[in-house]
Amino acid sequence: MRFLKVDPSFLKWFYFGMHIKRWLLLLLIGVAIMGLGFGYFLREVYQSYTFPDWAYYVTLQFWPRYVRGALFVGFSTAIVLFAVWQLNRSLLSAFLRPGRDESLVNIIYNHRYLRRGPKIVAIGGGTGLSMLLRGLKEYTGNLTAVVTVADDGGSSGRLRQELGLPPPGDLRNCIAALADVEPLMTRLFQYRFNEGTGLEGHSFGNLFIAAMSSVTGNFEDAVRETSRVLAVRGQILPSTLANVTLSAVTHDNEAIHGESQITERGARIKQVFIHPENAQAHPDAIRAVLNADMVVVGPGSLYTSVLPNLLVEGIRRAIEMSKAVKVYVCNVATEHGETDSFSVSDHYQALYDHVHRGLFHYVVANNNIAQNGLPEAWHVEPVRIDRTGMNGAAVIGADVVSEENRYHHDAPKLAAALMDLYYQRRQVSQLELETTREPERQEAAVL
Repeated sequence: MRFLKVDPSFLKWFYFGMHIKRWLLLLLIGVAIMGLGFGYFLREVYQSYTFPDWAYYVTLQFWPRYVRGALFVGFSTAIVLFAVWQLNRSLLSAFLRPGRDESLVNIIYNHRYLRRGPKIVAIGGGTGLSMLLRGLKEYTGNLTAVVTVADDGGSSGRLRQELGLPPPGDLRNCIAALADVEPLMTRLFQYRFNEGTGLEGHSFGNLFIAAMSSVTGNFEDAVRETSRVLAVRGQILPSTLANVTLSAVTHDNEAIHGESQITERGARIKQVFIHPENAQAHPDAIRAVLNADMVVVGPGSLYTSVLPNLLVEGIRRAIEMSKAVKVYVCNVATEHGETDSFSVSDHYQALYDHVHRGLFHYVVANNNIAQNGLPEAWHVEPVRIDRTGMNGAAVIGADVVSEENRYHHDAPKLAAALMDLYYQRRQVSQLELETTREPERQEAAVL
């Protein structure tokens, strides 16, 4: 069963109307009482004073009283509504950002409705996590991104080596995805220098976070303050603050150390592990997972973006203990050198083999598979859906692929599929709860 799709703009107007009408009604009652008082006063003046002839036409006395009354009420109501609207715009002008044409309805919707949305924790890294967040932020403001910090290549790797910082690259992508600022700022944050001694290859956002770390004194505060500056919806947390190194063992029993080396080698992976093995999970990340309504892991590179988070013991145990709806989002296509010829169950089996337990209730997989949809030069293929060996997890097929790039998910499609799954699961849970309570009610009625 799928829920009725409603135009989001209609929902925003409906929500705005539902939450402002009570105050408009109260205001109208106050104005009506005041008008009644003025009416008594004017009636006394009308009876005791003789008006000139022109007053007959000015006060429209040639029309019946009920017509004049309706006309005055309608005109005054329009003035009141216009005044209230403009008053609210003035009061909410602090929330309007320069250069953005944002309506009052959108402001109220974003600051009230989204704030009451479900608490969702998204775990992963790379472009998959930032894409997921970009879709989910349209449904809730209670988002937490838990990001891998195993990256040791490119700009992030250089800053990690030279300054001793956790790699900021994946965190930067998440900040850009959740930022509620004008598009130019997001483009600036993602800008990568193509030339310049020492600057070439660095992204402005990585340098910004590194500079903020020096200003604030630590990396945690740097991410928090950067998120505040860019008006991020939700919070972004590293899975651990430890200096983690990702290593892999291939099917040829070759050991590879470093996330970038694993990606470059392109050998088929048998197992990955982190060092130190006892890396402490970020306390706020554990707290967010335990308090979540929904935990989403993936999409992203299976061995280098998803598993490094689950190998942090505190994160894995928090997911296991959480009462949230737990979902793994499978990639839409295989990844050369990591998941060649993998099906949905192969992805899930790799997770299961590393964490030694089934952590998820559902696996969301793409069912919109087009033949020859991916270039042969990429050495990738669509991930096939199969439901064998899922260890209790239900496979949910949905159209979540981008039509422009069938190697990637589509953010709006994936977010809509996840929210459908969440609300359907919650509805079923409530029905099960009512079913279990029914015998208790019958017993209470007998007693």
